[in-house]
Amino acid sequence: MAEKTTTSDIPLLKILKNGDMLVALGVIATVVMLVIPIYTWMLNILLTLSISIGLIIVLTVTYIRKPIDFSVFPSLLLMTTLFRLALNVSSTRLILLEGRKGVEGVITAFGDFVVGGNPIVGIVIFIILIIIQFMVIVKGSTRVAEVAARFTLDAMPGKQMAIDADLNSGAITEKEADKRRREIRREADFYGAMDGASKFISGDVIAGLIITFVNILGGWGVGMWLRGESFAEAAKTYTLLTIGDGLVSQIPALLISVATGIIVTRAASDDDMGVELTTQLTQQPKVLFITAGTLFLLGIATPLPTIPMTFAALLIGGVGYGMYVAAEKRTAAEAQQQKETKKEEIRQPENVASLIQVDTMELEIGYGLIPLVAPEQGGDLLERITLLRKQCALDYGIIVPSIRIRDNMQLKPNAYVIKIKGVEMAGGEVYPDKYLAMNPGNIAEKIHGIDTIEPAFGLPATWITEAQREAAEIAGYTVVDPPSIIATHLTEIIKRNAHELLDRKSMNTLLAKVKEEHQQLVDEVIPQILTISDVQKVLQYLLKEGVSIKNLPQIFEVLADKGRTVKDPRILTEYVRLTLNRQICAMLLSADGKLNVITLSPQLEKELADNLKESQDGSYIALEPIKLQKLLAKLSETINAVIEKGLQPIILVAPNIRPYFKDLTERVAPSLIVLSYNEIVANVEVQAVGMVTL
Repeated sequence: MAEKTTTSDIPLLKILKNGDMLVALGVIATVVMLVIPIYTWMLNILLTLSISIGLIIVLTVTYIRKPIDFSVFPSLLLMTTLFRLALNVSSTRLILLEGRKGVEGVITAFGDFVVGGNPIVGIVIFIILIIIQFMVIVKGSTRVAEVAARFTLDAMPGKQMAIDADLNSGAITEKEADKRRREIRREADFYGAMDGASKFISGDVIAGLIITFVNILGGWGVGMWLRGESFAEAAKTYTLLTIGDGLVSQIPALLISVATGIIVTRAASDDDMGVELTTQLTQQPKVLFITAGTLFLLGIATPLPTIPMTFAALLIGGVGYGMYVAAEKRTAAEAQQQKETKKEEIRQPENVASLIQVDTMELEIGYGLIPLVAPEQGGDLLERITLLRKQCALDYGIIVPSIRIRDNMQLKPNAYVIKIKGVEMAGGEVYPDKYLAMNPGNIAEKIHGIDTIEPAFGLPATWITEAQREAAEIAGYTVVDPPSIIATHLTEIIKRNAHELLDRKSMNTLLAKVKEEHQQLVDEVIPQILTISDVQKVLQYLLKEGVSIKNLPQIFEVLADKGRTVKDPRILTEYVRLTLNRQICAMLLSADGKLNVITLSPQLEKELADNLKESQDGSYIALEPIKLQKLLAKLSETINAVIEKGLQPIILVAPNIRPYFKDLTERVAPSLIVLSYNEIVANVEVQAVGMVTL
């Protein structure tokens, strides 16, 4: 049995696979042609190749769906232009040196057959081709390329923001977003290159015109002075040869000019130009009927020839009737298909899988806030959310999932709601055309506007107009725009609920990132020492108290050391906090470099330690209800006094009760920071600003 031949066995395809070598050799050969004479048979082959390349390019352009599918076109334009000019120089050399015998073949055929051996006709046709190419095609293509390049570059920021918006909303993946960004960059590069490459065509036309007239004059001189021919004989011979040479050059140039015009005016589509042309031009049968009727009336009611007009009318009318019948059949088929689909949907059980999907984070907005999200209306909220996610990764080491933004018609026009796993966590109301002015607390001047409460921190504020903004800023007010308010509120909600956002999917992503450089460390901890669930709980405990988990390798080292003897995630968290003490203290220092803390009286600390109980669910502080109520009241009083001084409330307690005291105060002061004595770095100055005592 004969062996099967593959495409790689075909010699020509083997050669074409080395495209880089072919291009390099082609450029070198083209440059050499400008200097070294070539044979007549070789010139004929190269002229035929030039026409063939022009046909290939123009046909390729008609079949592409997007301009960037033929991104090599600008470079190809330069190379084909240089190739034609080299052929011009070679043919001119042969014409002047050997006359008709030197260019016998393609050039003489164009001179004798195409223009009928008449030099005047040849000159007229050549000039007409030049005018068509330069004044119509080249000039229009150049202008379109300039405008396309300008608009493509101007549209890049909007397209980039649209991609970020789709990515944030979860409509596309990171891979799809990268692909779209690359397409945008390629498109900008392509149109920028086309803007410059289109100048090659105009230069080629002008050069062809000048070369032709120089050749005619040179031919007259050679024929009359060097070969002793008469003026008429020399004029006819060399004019025909030069015009033939010019036509051979201008035909491929015209084809490539047409290809340039097509590619710069081509819009992105799912079909090639031929399919689009026939589909869109014949999609209205009425237009064809009206055209056919008009041609028929012109044929019988005017001096115009009846037979051609009637034939054209019948032809166009027949096409229109065929399109009308096809459209009717298509409409009937679509209606039948819709009926069948509805029947099938009724018969099939309802697919409710999509209804139970819950997004990790959602931002629902009223219809009045849509302009804040839409980039085409100047909204930059999507861009701010992207920056917000990056900042959370830098500050806390967590990967905030994509925040899906939805419009909710049930909300007030200017209201928004933030949800985590389908549960409403917070909300607010903003005015897109106003600014929020907040008094830092030391400004006596009152500003007029709509009094409100800032949604993120609950501070008193006032909505003001844009005209009042400058005056408010001069007076010392903090003025923010609506997107900043929503973004700040989102940031605070993420900080307060970061432990809930660290689900198993995010955990796996973090582990994969750590494994890139600390594979052995992660493998040592999971699953040999701890389960992934235990590690997740430790990280959640840290995030719940505002401790960054960015330094995961250090956290894993602690878990590797302590996890062999301790399995309780709560106790492991305390060991991790001791290791991260510098990081914890650094984020709590005041502007003067001190750590301002609230302490517990020794008697209270002892009583709390004595009431520490253990259960199967973990340890807890069991105080009598009356004492617990008195403790929480005294704690709230002390915290408020510290806040009035402009300080952040921080409780300093004994290490053995720190996590359990935090649990005890969670309901009345969820944002309260609780430190143990062991977590204080040696060189940090501690200053007591209050004491809780019973």
